[in-house]
Amino acid sequence: MRCSVALTAIAALASSVFGRVYYEETFSDANSIENFKASEAREDIGDIKLSKGKWYGDEENSVGLQLMEDARFYAYTSKLKRPFNTKGKDFVLQFTVKYEQDIDCGGAYLKLLPPTLDPAKFDGESEYEVMFGPDICGSTNRRVHAIINYNNTNEQINKVVQPRGDQLSHQYTFWIKSDKTFEIRIDNKVQEEGKVEDFWKVLPDKQIPDPDAKKPEDWVDGPAMIEDPEDEKPEDWVDGPETIPDPDAQKPEDWDDDMDGDWEPPMIANPEYKGAWKPRMIKNPEYKGEWTAPLIDNPDYEEDEDLAVFNIGYIGLDIWTVKSGTIFDNILITDDIDYASQFGNSTWADYVEKEIEAKKVVDDAEAKKLEEERKAKQEEEELKAKAKAKEADAEADEDELEEDEDKADEDKADEDKDGEDKDGEETEAEKPAEDEQSAEEEQSAEEPAEEEEQSVEEPAEDEEKLAEQIKAEKKAAKRAAAKEAAEKAKLAAEAAKKAAEEAELEDDDEDKAVHDEL
Repeated sequence: MRCSVALTAIAALASSVFGRVYYEETFSDANSIENFKASEAREDIGDIKLSKGKWYGDEENSVGLQLMEDARFYAYTSKLKRPFNTKGKDFVLQFTVKYEQDIDCGGAYLKLLPPTLDPAKFDGESEYEVMFGPDICGSTNRRVHAIINYNNTNEQINKVVQPRGDQLSHQYTFWIKSDKTFEIRIDNKVQEEGKVEDFWKVLPDKQIPDPDAKKPEDWVDGPAMIEDPEDEKPEDWVDGPETIPDPDAQKPEDWDDDMDGDWEPPMIANPEYKGAWKPRMIKNPEYKGEWTAPLIDNPDYEEDEDLAVFNIGYIGLDIWTVKSGTIFDNILITDDIDYASQFGNSTWADYVEKEIEAKKVVDDAEAKKLEEERKAKQEEEELKAKAKAKEADAEADEDELEEDEDKADEDKADEDKDGEDKDGEETEAEKPAEDEQSAEEEQSAEEPAEEEEQSVEEPAEDEEKLAEQIKAEKKAAKRAAAKEAAEKAKLAAEAAKKAAEEAELEDDDEDKAVHDEL
């Protein structure tokens, strides 16, 4: 409300004290966004809305037009209060831009369009009078566009003005004066200024080299430096040789001239050698520099009163942005720089410090959130690490327990083996009897086969089958005898183990009785 009252007062004075205002939009009115009409030339146009952003200097004054969708084209137009022909007048375009999204690639410039434009057909190919504002893509491709149309040709300024790429609101001002000079300002500070024809090469040069001029015959254009003709080489100057025989060298005692040839001392650098002498260089007294033809007035040059004269009926928003969030605000077109200055102070400059403070609060909160998330993640990782370590310890304990059980089984197996050895000694006497019994069984199994073989005469084929049958029976008898022997040995081992355990119990009882007596 305070800002609206102030702007109303300024506007009231503008008609009497200041020049004219042709367009003014602060987006303080909730219906102001309806003044921006979307083009019908394409269907993939990004949406816009009114927003003060995540941080701002004033609840009401900071509301602006914000781009809402990522990786979209935006094509919108808004009509001026009245058409503006700038001939004989100053021209001022001013607005603020906030790259709230920490811009990586996206434009934030405005186009000023002729009154003949059809807003429904507005696109990137539509004719425009002026294009002005920041454009950023990456860390190196950055500039403030300042393009003017002259004779249906769009001409970019021949100097690169660097835009502001932080996340605060910045004010851009383009002022072309009626005397054909200009200023580009950012945040009320002049970034570039001069004559329009010197920064936009749309007119022929005022002066050109005289095409009829010829270089004088006595013109010396080189060299710039020559050798001093009066310089002389010093008498003690040694310019050779570079190397000499070493005067301190001696022929080795074992050198044989007949075998090794004539001995020569090794060469060393000449300590008096100073190199080839050259006279010192001096400036050429006859040198006049590179010859260029003198300049004369260009007969083709003619001042054009229509240079930087524009006929404006609409403001156009025709940009592409990768990341949405850009906010446009406080758009002004006027013919009075003083009014533009006061307007900028009341809508932007008065709230700069508050916006910086608000941004700091948001940054601190975000930093705190990130730190909390970092700590939470670190604690989670520490808990996982502890759980993993605990699991590893449990596995180690389990492995150790298994090793103990394996050792106990090995000890038990050793005890069983000792018991078997003792039982083997007790049954050693019985073994011959078992072997004799096995032999008798084998003999008894062989005798019927031999009798049958002697008493029955069959064909050769039947004899082979009978032989195989007898052989199989013998093997079966042997396996049965071996199995019976193994079972007996097992029973004997168990009996020996039981006897050993009983003997151990008796020893324990004796030890207990002795202990009781003591």
